[in-house]
Amino acid sequence: MAKRINAGYYISEGFHNVFSHGFMSFAAVCMIVACLLIMGTFTLVAVNMEHMLGELERENEFIAYIDETYTREQAQGLEKDLTAIENVAGVTFVTKEEARQNYLQGREEVELLKELPSTVFRDRFRIHVDDIREISATVDRVKTVSGVAKVVVALEIAQGFVLVRNIALGVALVLIAMLMIISLFIIANTIKLATFYRREEIAIMKMCGATNGFVRWPFVYEGMLLGLAGAVVAFFLQWGVYQLVCGFIGSNAGLGLVAIIPYTAMAARIFIIFLVSGFVIGVAGSLMAIRKFLQV
Repeated sequence: MAKRINAGYYISEGFHNVFSHGFMSFAAVCMIVACLLIMGTFTLVAVNMEHMLGELERENEFIAYIDETYTREQAQGLEKDLTAIENVAGVTFVTKEEARQNYLQGREEVELLKELPSTVFRDRFRIHVDDIREISATVDRVKTVSGVAKVVVALEIAQGFVLVRNIALGVALVLIAMLMIISLFIIANTIKLATFYRREEIAIMKMCGATNGFVRWPFVYEGMLLGLAGAVVAFFLQWGVYQLVCGFIGSNAGLGLVAIIPYTAMAARIFIIFLVSGFVIGVAGSLMAIRKFLQV
């Protein structure tokens, strides 16, 4: 029963401290909001880059040409064998006639080539993969299928996609980790500044026999409240900034190829991440700030 009473006391003291030191609380919340916005922006950039690279990967494909001696029915019958290969996401059969049409489409010299017979081309399969990192092994497996005469693949482009994605992900993770650490120290110093004005109050409580836990817990709850408040404010501000950026990209014809994930599709996860981050920053910052003043 005593624990429940103490918990209620700590929470009420935490609320009281937040509002009784309004300016410092406001400064702490502003710092938390700024830190979360910076971290959130970098994270959203990383997520959207990963999404765009994933879309490009899914569009990446290689071509398997069918043996010329195979009939149309025999060529189409290879679809089952190709689909069964590990890492193959899907295959599309392209006839000689469709290949000719695709070749002529958009060419300026189409008039000179319109007499080009479709027999010049081969039936083929366009093959998409699940994991572009395994495309080389997948190509080797496709070559072993009876009836496949030749495989054409741009391995350099595929490897370039993988390299860019890995670099982007690594840079984003390093930046987010650095910002998290910097944010923690900034919040700790902000809360420490607020605690500095109450050092005499803490010293009196310690001299009256108060334990470290009794002094510490109200500050922990105060930091938690400040962190959660900052997280909620940062979430909605991030939403507004994200929508402005999406609107700018959507209205700019030159950025039409940039595919942005809607904020609503990520809102629940972002809100949870912000709450957890705000909680950790607020509590850890309070613990770091109060530690010095407990040494009375």
